[in-house]
Amino acid sequence: MNRLLAWLASFRLRVLLRTSFLFLAFVVLAMTVTVLQEEKQRSYDNYRAGLEKTKEQIVARLHHPAGQLALLNPRWDARSAAQGQPLVLPFSGIDFDDQNKARNAFEMANCLIQYPDQGSLCVAIGNNPWAGGYLYLAGTFASGALVPHQIGDEFLDGAHRLRVSVQVRDQQWHWIAPFEPTGAPPAAVGEGVRGRFTGYVELPGRDYTGARTLREFRGWVWQSGRCLKMAAGGAAGGGEDCRRKSFFSLRLPVEPLRAAVLGSRNPAWPPADLDQYQVRLEVLPPGEGPPVFSNAQPGKAPPFALDALARLLAPGETLSIRRVAGEQETPVAQLAGREEDEELSSPLLTRLILRLPVDTLETPLVELEDEIVTPLGSYRLQLRGDARSVNKRLAAVATRLSWFIGAMLGAIAVAWLVIEAGLIQRIARLTRRTRGLSRSMQAEGELERYEFADLRGRDELGLLASSLDDLLRRVREDAGRERIRAAQEKDMWHAVGHEIMSPLQSLLALHGDAADPSHRYISRMQQAVRVLYGSASPSEAFAGSQLEIEAVDLAGFIGHVAENAGVEGLGCSGVGQPVLVRADEFALEDVFAHLLRNAERYREPGTPIQITLAVEADLARVTVSNQGPAIPAEMLERIFEYGVSDQAEAGAAGNRGQGLFVARTYMAKMGGTISALNTGDGVAFVLTLPCLPPAP
Repeated sequence: MNRLLAWLASFRLRVLLRTSFLFLAFVVLAMTVTVLQEEKQRSYDNYRAGLEKTKEQIVARLHHPAGQLALLNPRWDARSAAQGQPLVLPFSGIDFDDQNKARNAFEMANCLIQYPDQGSLCVAIGNNPWAGGYLYLAGTFASGALVPHQIGDEFLDGAHRLRVSVQVRDQQWHWIAPFEPTGAPPAAVGEGVRGRFTGYVELPGRDYTGARTLREFRGWVWQSGRCLKMAAGGAAGGGEDCRRKSFFSLRLPVEPLRAAVLGSRNPAWPPADLDQYQVRLEVLPPGEGPPVFSNAQPGKAPPFALDALARLLAPGETLSIRRVAGEQETPVAQLAGREEDEELSSPLLTRLILRLPVDTLETPLVELEDEIVTPLGSYRLQLRGDARSVNKRLAAVATRLSWFIGAMLGAIAVAWLVIEAGLIQRIARLTRRTRGLSRSMQAEGELERYEFADLRGRDELGLLASSLDDLLRRVREDAGRERIRAAQEKDMWHAVGHEIMSPLQSLLALHGDAADPSHRYISRMQQAVRVLYGSASPSEAFAGSQLEIEAVDLAGFIGHVAENAGVEGLGCSGVGQPVLVRADEFALEDVFAHLLRNAERYREPGTPIQITLAVEADLARVTVSNQGPAIPAEMLERIFEYGVSDQAEAGAAGNRGQGLFVARTYMAKMGGTISALNTGDGVAFVLTLPCLPPAP
């Protein structure tokens, strides 16, 4: 498991970098989906609120007299205006004798059809039959000062006059009404003129001698005293080029309308044949000439109609208006929102938006209802909408913005590719080669096939590869030199061993008695030669040596060493009782020889060297101490390593730095330990060996 974790850890940097880019791309996509979901939720909420607002606007407009005029005349259009078809007003009647009341009523109802050159006209009836079966006409025209008809003049064509014609199927009525002023003439320049149009049945000729006026024909006109456009150098209220705006209102007695009212207690109103009425009105100038105003002239702009409500509807929304009469409902108008041009949208984004959840509406189909009450009945409004229509607009917007998300993901991909090619791949190659180099060094394999020169560069990774390549080159050189040195040392040891073993064998024959001290030293020399003979290096020789472990009296052994060491001032203590340990006498003697040699080398001149033996809990402890310089703290463990010495050119002086290494190696093979410590006035080496139980 540890090897698996270590193997996975070697990929940590690459996994971290790649995961970071994947996480960044995931975050961009997640943010996009989240924003789309929020926008869809907001769009659904706004759609419901917008539909409510649209309904309120429609209801407010239909409650206005202009809206009620459209409700009462749902079939009225531009063609009807061109024919002079009467409208049903949202008022029971019009006070046509009062200019302000009449003008406010017609303007509020917005039934005035606008014509070029300041002209307008509204032809209508009241919504209450008991107010009288009359046609109401009101409008404006622009002309010079009105020329009145003189009382007693049998000819009417010398004044401004109205000509009105009404046709109902095959019946026709024609009236002529000259202008007659009322009251005193204007007292000052700029003061308006008030008068009336006196109605006559139109005759074929000019002579109206004996013609009688119509009592039921009533008409009034008010001409403003201000000029519509001031003439050059002229005054505001005079001059032949001064054209003024006049407002007029008429009440016409039409027999079919009066018959429909007077002939029944509960007359049907408005009359069913109202769409058959055709009214034409002309304002004629004095004498012969074209009409000052005529409702037959082109360029008219019809007033508000129900079709105008369609502009308030969004695509996919429908407005149904029905007239309620008891339990029955009669369709009045069916309007639909304008169709928008299909915008380009991605099918993938459209499907994604359709799947995004919203929690505001239980159903995407929204239906709102309201009711408008008019004097002629109630009208039920039903506004329908589908909130899913926002999905198309949202998909179109998302499609237009998708390039931005694609650009972000593309930038992330490019950045990943740059880092992948420029960093991660180089890291991967460096990791593989470093791992292979590590295995090769552990297995003492060949290093020549591992090169880092191709990964060199001026960036951080290139500098690291350069350092590794230089280091590997030095390691190869050092390894080659070490192999040569090891081979030379091995040859040297073979030669030295061969040359020494023969004389030693001859000396041993001369001192064959085992009790002879010379025999002991010659045997020790032979063992040392056998340990080193045939080894590649001394450290390997000492580490691979075989000891003959046996029971040794450590107290007697220390006494014997003290007597024969030849060291001045050497004393020992604690050797009065035998202490049995398992050891090799030759190896143990080498250990004490190295320690005493070092103690003598570093002690203060004239100071003693002390060997102390103590037994503590089945453990024999031997302390070799002297008085002299202390060992640096960082060197207390390093001095036991092979080749470590504090003397310059130690090899040339015969000191190879292996004495303490040999001592620790032999102590370890005998099951003991050796350590160094600084005392108050010198250094002490402590040896420990396990004690053997006493013989029974």
